[in-house]
Amino acid sequence: MLVEQIAVNNSLRNYMYLVACPETREAVAIDPLDHQLALKRAKELGWHIRGVINTHEHHDHIGGNEPVISATGATLYAHENATDKIANVDVGLRAGDSVNVGTSVELIALDTPGHTFCHTCLYYMGNDELAPALFCGDTLFNAGVGNCHNGGNPQTMYQTFARQIFLLPDETKIYPGHDYIENNLLFTLDREPNNAAATSLLAAVRQWPGEKHFISNIAMERLVNTFFRLDSEEIIAMLRERFPELSAEPNAETVFLKLRELRNHW
Repeated sequence: MLVEQIAVNNSLRNYMYLVACPETREAVAIDPLDHQLALKRAKELGWHIRGVINTHEHHDHIGGNEPVISATGATLYAHENATDKIANVDVGLRAGDSVNVGTSVELIALDTPGHTFCHTCLYYMGNDELAPALFCGDTLFNAGVGNCHNGGNPQTMYQTFARQIFLLPDETKIYPGHDYIENNLLFTLDREPNNAAATSLLAAVRQWPGEKHFISNIAMERLVNTFFRLDSEEIIAMLRERFPELSAEPNAETVFLKLRELRNHW
């Protein structure tokens, strides 16, 4: 698999992706908001866009669909429940469905509600150095998780993590829909000031040049992402200061939901 992570120069700090087959140079564009940049970069790489995949229905992920498809004749894929929310979807994806890219890349659709109820992540289980990998839209970010403000639900988000995301192999690479890593690490450290891994990563992030893109994995998220650290005594103690009604040993879902509540206003 070949992957090109493309930062969109907008206030929401979107990422979009080109995923290509190394044998045929055929590609899919994931959430290609900036259609001109996506098409330009594909041309520079010599890749031919055959498909567009939307992780979910929000405008900052589907806004470039029409011009990319007009220019390439690409097939449009999205969650099966988004077919009445995204124009001209060709293929509605259910959990376990495959999107084949060229002859050597297979992306498996995961049904990952929470941010919205029409959200799909794409999982790659190939046998190259990029496997396994998760194109996670607005479900999982570097050091954070998606909000649930616009068509989602935090309890559902927790279930997606508990039943799917938390169970992924440590080596799974993370390709999120936005670059929120610095602010997310600051949130982690506000909850868990003694988190040495988050402190170290934040210092590194602040030293990177503007064009540097950090590719995390699940092992790293377990260290620096507050929403993965639901049994941390430090996090629970600080939550209890804010929410004194918490029991002495709150369950994982309660901790997740209280963290999501705090992050909404932080």
